[in-house]
Amino acid sequence: MRYGICHRKSAHGFTLIEVLITLVILAIGLLGLAGLQIFSLQSQMEAYQRGQAVMLAEEMAKRMQVNAPAARDGEYTEGEQYGLLPAQVCDPAALSTADYDLCDWNNILAGQGVALAGINVGSIAAARGCIENIAGSADGETRIRVTVAWQGNAATQAPGSPCGTGQYGADDAYRRVAIVDAVFADLLEDPNSP
Repeated sequence: MRYGICHRKSAHGFTLIEVLITLVILAIGLLGLAGLQIFSLQSQMEAYQRGQAVMLAEEMAKRMQVNAPAARDGEYTEGEQYGLLPAQVCDPAALSTADYDLCDWNNILAGQGVALAGINVGSIAAARGCIENIAGSADGETRIRVTVAWQGNAATQAPGSPCGTGQYGADDAYRRVAIVDAVFADLLEDPNSP
């Protein structure tokens, strides 16, 4: 018989500590997956709002292109921030085409189409619309910038556009903008040309 040497059989199966370590690793992985899902949903919402803002800006630019003489005459550039103005009844019989377009665009930006408990919720988050006449060219063209600003989900660098400044946090880090420029050529012939 040998003394001092103890032989043990090797253990089979998992110990409790191994099971706990496996559960901790699995829990960390699931938390990471949940965080990725939340980030994905936020990014999807940002993309949806950006798409809606571009669509709203393009819609107003197209309305101005249909009514180009009024756009060249400055009837669309009143300096208001649309979406902030109170909802109005837009009667096409009582308003000029430009005034009707601006009234309707204001109501769309304010979310008038869909209400929940008396609050307009039919538009992107805190949408604001701005229209400004920017410098044209020496050829007599008119350039009008249509901007839609809205509230983003996460802080980023503030955009350079002045539309909606100061309405989305102290440093405008939550402000997003979509810009569409419309160019209107002066198609009238020069009376002095042969």
